[in-house]
Amino acid sequence: MDASRRRLLKRGLLIGAGLASAGALSVYARSRLMNPCRAALPPALAGHELIAQAFDGLDPTLLRDVHVHLAGTGDSGRGIEMTPRMLSPLHPAEYVQRLFYLNAGCAHQDPGRVDASYVDRLHNLVETLPAGFKLMLFAFERAYDEAGRPLPEHTAFHVPDAYARDVARGNPDHFEWVCSVHPYREDAVEALEAAARDGARAIKWLPPAMGIDPASRRCDRFYAAATRLGLPLISHAGEEKAVHGAGGQALGNPLRLRRALDHGVSVVVAHCATLGRDVDLDAGRSAPVRSSFELFTRLMGERHGGRLYGDISAITLRNRDLAVVRTLLHRDDWHDRLLYGSDYPLPGILPLMSPAALADAGLLDAVATPVLEQVREHNPLLFDFMLKRLLRDGRHRFADAVFEAARIFPSA
Repeated sequence: MDASRRRLLKRGLLIGAGLASAGALSVYARSRLMNPCRAALPPALAGHELIAQAFDGLDPTLLRDVHVHLAGTGDSGRGIEMTPRMLSPLHPAEYVQRLFYLNAGCAHQDPGRVDASYVDRLHNLVETLPAGFKLMLFAFERAYDEAGRPLPEHTAFHVPDAYARDVARGNPDHFEWVCSVHPYREDAVEALEAAARDGARAIKWLPPAMGIDPASRRCDRFYAAATRLGLPLISHAGEEKAVHGAGGQALGNPLRLRRALDHGVSVVVAHCATLGRDVDLDAGRSAPVRSSFELFTRLMGERHGGRLYGDISAITLRNRDLAVVRTLLHRDDWHDRLLYGSDYPLPGILPLMSPAALADAGLLDAVATPVLEQVREHNPLLFDFMLKRLLRDGRHRFADAVFEAARIFPSA
C-alpha cells in the first residue's frame, strides 16, 4: 500500500472511531468499522467445511498462536497501566487507538470490568479451537532509559509479567505466557530467571517503544541468561505503528538483532519485519535505506545455527505489500523457521484486514471470503488462523510446520 492510501486508512480510522465514541455513527457505518463481538459460532457456521479444512492434517498439540496481546485499562487493580493520553480526547490518536483495541477485544462496553472482560473474551474465543491449540499471551514491559530507570511518561502501556502469568494459569489448556523484561534493568537477569521458574515460554520486546537497542552491549548479560534458560526472544522489527515510546524507529532495524543471535539466543522477528524501511547497517557510513523486509531476508540467509525465525502476524493487514505475502508463501525453504501468530486483538479491528482484497489479488479463493467474514464477527482468532491457512499463490501455501509452532519453545 502506498503512503497516500496508508494516510487515507489512518484518517478513516480516526474519523470513524471519533464518530462512534460520540454516538453519531450510523448502524451501517458501525457495522463496517466496529467489531460486533458476537458470541459462539452458530451451528451451521461451526460445521462449515472450510473450518475443518483449516485444521486438516495438523497436530493440535503443536498448534500455537505465538503473538497474542493482553490489554486493559488497569481497572482490575492487577498492575496494568495505560498512559493518560489514551484516556483523553485531547490526544485523539492515542484515544482512538484505545477505542479500537478494546472494541477488537470486546472490552469496550463494560466500565469497571475492562481488564476482566478482555480476558473473558479470550476464554470465549478459545472454546472454538481444538484441544491442544494454545495462545501465547504477552506481558509488555515499561520503557526505560539507558541507566535502567523507568520512564512512565514514555510508557504507552504496561502489562506486568505477573498478570500474564496469572491469566495463563487460569486456562492452562489453551494459554501460555511470554514475559517482557527490559535488559537495562539492574535486576533484569533476576527477573528473567523468575519468569522462567514461573513457566514463561519466551521473551517479548518492542524496542522502539521500550527504548531497547538490541545491538547494545548493555544487553549482553541478558542474552547470556536467555541462552542459559533456553528462552527465545520475540522482538518486533521494522516500523512500529501501534505503540509509541522511548526509542526511535531505528531501534527496530532487524540487523540490530544479530547481537542476540551471536550470543546464542533464538530470535523470532515479529511480523517478519514486513513494514517500514531501515538503514542498511552493513553498508558503511553512507548507508542507504532499504525495506525492513529486505534486511530480514538477508538475516534469514545467514548462518545462525537455525535459531532465527519470523512470525507471520500482521502480514495480511492492509498496510502490507502483497508482494511480501507472496514472497513468504513462495519461500518454502523458510517455512520451518516461520511461526504462526495473529497479533490479536488486531484481527478484530475490521478495517485493518480485507479477505476480499486478498481474493482480488489471487491470494485467496473468492468462495472463502463470505465465510471468513462471518467467522470474524464471532471469532477473530479463528478467522485469522483460517485466513492464513487458506492463503495461496498458485501451488504455494504455508506449510503445516508454520502453524505447529510449539517446536521452538520450552515445554511445560
